[in-house]
Order: sequence, then C-alpha cells, then structure tokens
Amino acid sequence: MKRLLLALCLWLPLPLLAAPAYVEGRHYFELALPQPTETGSKVEVREFFWYGCPHCWQLEPEIDKWLKKMPANAQFVRTPGVGGRWLIHARAYYAFETLGALNRVHVPFFRAMHEQRRPLDTEDALVQFAAENGVDKNKFREAFNSFAVRVKLDKARQINTEAGISSVPMLLVDGRYLTSPTAAGGSNSEMLKVVEFLIQKVARERKPGKK
Repeated sequence: MKRLLLALCLWLPLPLLAAPAYVEGRHYFELALPQPTETGSKVEVREFFWYGCPHCWQLEPEIDKWLKKMPANAQFVRTPGVGGRWLIHARAYYAFETLGALNRVHVPFFRAMHEQRRPLDTEDALVQFAAENGVDKNKFREAFNSFAVRVKLDKARQINTEAGISSVPMLLVDGRYLTSPTAAGGSNSEMLKVVEFLIQKVARERKPGKK
C-alpha cells in the first residue's frame, strides 16, 4: 500500500502538489461589486491602510521587500482608510501626494506615530510634521484644504465603502479579491502569498476561454 501511495504521488504533476490550498470565503473574498482599477493591463494590488494602525506599520517593511520581487504583471497602489479618525491622515496623505512629497514622508509619518508617539491628529500638528520633512508649511496647508484633495478623498471614501473596508490593513487584488492578515492565517507574510496566488488566478482568468 505504501508503494502504491508513493507511486500515485510521483505521478501527480509537480504544480498540483505544490499549489497552496487558498480557498475563497476563507483566505480571500470576492466582492459582490468589483471596483474599477487604474493600472491598465497590469493586475492591481491595492493596499488599504491607516497611519495610526500598528498592524499597517508592521506590514510596511514586508510590503517594501515584496515590492522588490512583485510579479511583473502586477502593480501596487495605496488607498488610505477614511472613516472616523482615519480621515485627517487620509487628507494629509493626499496633500503630500499632490505636492509630490509622498515618497519622502510616507515612512516618517508611520515612524512619527508609532516610534515617537505623536498623534498628528490636528492640522497644525501635520503642518509642523510637513515642515520637519522638507515640505513648505504654506504649500502643505493649501493642499490640505484644497478642492483637489477633497475630490481624492471622495473617491477613496467610495472605494472604501464599496469594498466594505472596516479594518486595516487589507489588500484588494484586481478590484475583486480581498484578503487580510487575519483571513490569510494571521501573518503578513501569508497574506502576501495569498496575494501572489490571486495575481496568478487573475492572469489565468484573463486568458481567453480560461477560468
């Protein structure tokens, strides 16, 4: 019997043996209403986050490492959470983005909140933080209160609502498949493996006549 089982295992194709057992409804969820994507032919991977979230801060270095080996057919984007106390930090995120300073301040923003224990929960505190990181105070304040940032917030609010985002971090693949560290089994690294599985799944689904 052992020999028979060994023979059957050897007969199975290697990809089948190696395939992770990620299950819809457990490790990821398909949205009832798919969200528009903005990455063209590439598979969009969208992170929902909040600067005040300790789990998002723990995820950040893992995301940074993953981006260096991200599949070539994928593209990563971020959308801040906008509910309740998340809103003021989402406004700051889009103000920095508008000024072209986001890459410079993204990690320092997390660090200020989680290592320096600065809440950064008022406009004046954010203006001071911007100045400390080389962003003109007046330009930041103007962007923070601009119509352009309000438009971006409205779009982010719509995406958050329609994707059902009530906690962070979460990752949405191709505007359809949503996963989180909890759903993936409790770890950030496992969540990123689920994301890679979903990128492959989307690529297969996009092939004519295949699912």
